[in-house]
Amino acid sequence: MGPLIPQGFVNPDLNLFFAFVIGLGFGYVLEQAGFSSSRKLAGVFYGYDFVVLRVFFTAAITSAAGLLLFNYLGWIEYDMLYVNPTYVWSAIVGGLIMGGGFIMGGFCPGTSIVAAVIGKIDAMFFVVGLMIGIFFFGSFYDFFEPLYNGYFLGNIYVFDSLGMSRSLFAFMLIVIALAAFVITKKIEDHVNGRTAAHHWIRPAYRLPFALMMLIAFLILLLPDRPKAQWHETSAKVLLQEASGNEHYVSVEELAYKLLHPYENDYLLVDVRDRDAFDQFSFPGAVNVPLETISDASNISFLRNTKQPLLLYSFGNTDADQAWLLLRRDGIQNVNVLEGGLNGFFNTLFVKSHPTDSTKEMELFESRFLTRAAEQFKSGAAALESQQKARPVKTIVEIIPPAPGKGGC
Repeated sequence: MGPLIPQGFVNPDLNLFFAFVIGLGFGYVLEQAGFSSSRKLAGVFYGYDFVVLRVFFTAAITSAAGLLLFNYLGWIEYDMLYVNPTYVWSAIVGGLIMGGGFIMGGFCPGTSIVAAVIGKIDAMFFVVGLMIGIFFFGSFYDFFEPLYNGYFLGNIYVFDSLGMSRSLFAFMLIVIALAAFVITKKIEDHVNGRTAAHHWIRPAYRLPFALMMLIAFLILLLPDRPKAQWHETSAKVLLQEASGNEHYVSVEELAYKLLHPYENDYLLVDVRDRDAFDQFSFPGAVNVPLETISDASNISFLRNTKQPLLLYSFGNTDADQAWLLLRRDGIQNVNVLEGGLNGFFNTLFVKSHPTDSTKEMELFESRFLTRAAEQFKSGAAALESQQKARPVKTIVEIIPPAPGKGGC
């Protein structure tokens, strides 16, 4: 669903429903474009019809240009896109099998389903052959596994393999695609005995060609990111919030919520390094070190949590820097523990709590801090906090599915 789900326009629970509707629309478009005919699909191998090549190239340059422009606008995090891992031997052998089946049967897997649905008998046989092949591969997977996993190159990009920038590769892909449209049209005219037109580009194609070349140059010249994105907090608002100090949470408030976990709505975010976090952390806290807090995966995690964030470190400095980075990125409801861990322990265990105050509020606060210190010393506060039924939030790397366990 592109940027619609991350930006909150579409409910994630409806993802499969929209995928089903889009799949129906995709099949309808394939059928209307004539892709249910095996003669049309096989024409690319015999030179009389290159519509398949033009469709594939169109899809490639449209999606590439769209992803790069959406990434620039901040609608999609390009670096978070999943890339299928590359296994060279299985890709080569699979490509040969796919190409041979395409030539003999006249269908690819997707178009065979479309043709079978509208009653094409040859497509039905093709689908049966697909099912037999899937069954055969799955039944003898142990035998095929060395080939299937042979020469693993990881989740690589083509432009990285060629040693060029992402923008330059997209520019060259668009230029090559447009050139292929012109050349294949000339080949079609020659093979089919049609009189070739005097002009290289049909008049109806001139405007789309010009538009795609404009987009190609735009992608080549634009930086990966704009200086400021639409969702970012303006500098003026950020200055007002920073000077207002309303984002600070007192030690007393945090101590109370740790002692009463069912009233604790904060997601505690420890911005210290991993070693310090492992030595001590508040119950239920997650570790997002300051130096990695602007990473795309961490920003996505912190933006999508439904709880207000409470950042803390040893003192205020690192947590304040993390607060500035998150607020600048447009994340709402970000708070900082006033004084950090040092302030927390100083307030509870070092600072004296007078019991002879004449003011009722001061006396109440003193009694509370004394009780809280006793609870934290004995560890009862941590045990009580862990009893609350709340999901564990851990930031992990996404691991691709094991070979043969899923994917396309």
